[in-house]
Amino acid sequence: MELSIRMIGVASTFFWIIIIAFFASAAYSVKDLHLSLEQPMLSLDSTNNITVSIPLNIENGGYYNLGEFNLTTKVYDANGSTLTKGSTFIATIKRGEKLAAFHNLTVRFEELLEKGAYYLFNDSSFSIAAAISMKLAEVIPVQALSNFSAPWGAPFYGFKLGEPTFEAFNTTHVKVVIPINFENHAFFDLQGEIKLRMYNSEGLLVGEGKSAIEVPQHIPYSGSLTFYAETAEITKNGRFEVYFSTPLLAYGPLVIPYG
Repeated sequence: MELSIRMIGVASTFFWIIIIAFFASAAYSVKDLHLSLEQPMLSLDSTNNITVSIPLNIENGGYYNLGEFNLTTKVYDANGSTLTKGSTFIATIKRGEKLAAFHNLTVRFEELLEKGAYYLFNDSSFSIAAAISMKLAEVIPVQALSNFSAPWGAPFYGFKLGEPTFEAFNTTHVKVVIPINFENHAFFDLQGEIKLRMYNSEGLLVGEGKSAIEVPQHIPYSGSLTFYAETAEITKNGRFEVYFSTPLLAYGPLVIPYG
């Protein structure tokens, strides 16, 4: 009986030594686990929405497989509101395995415009919160948190209308020329149309015109818009209403007073 008790004690001790050694070796093998989230990239998907792609690199140089790897992210706008969220799950990452993948999220362009014109005319950034969880040796759960950002370039950065010029056209009408300037800071090319309406101080529509635009990414634009108006209806002050239309977006009016 005493011998049996001793044998049970030895077996129990041996069992705990194995467990402790296993956990210690599993924890030690973390030093050979290399995980990196690279700088997010912005692109347009097939539906012309914004895709936020985060390159994910994993190298499991440890002694054991990794199980239930999960990357969950949330993307926030400049005001802290959630724009989108998503996750990437990998059931098993074997020891010695190297893995490169993209963690993709989609942000609807319409949702940005619903928040106003800010993202059309101002550079900004999206904040990204990432939570990573996995099981070392497919048994020991671990978690990590990270925060980073993705820069946003405004397609109509610094948009402004220059001082309008008036040139006599005939006895009743004048030719109105309005300079337009902005810079395309976006990650995509701009192609579309800018439409402008001119109202006098009494709110009467004086004239309107439109101009096609084609502006490559990261390029400044300098052009003008021309229309004809009745001389008698033009006042010293009033307002312009500007409308923007491209395959990606439609926005307006942007109201700009003059005078």
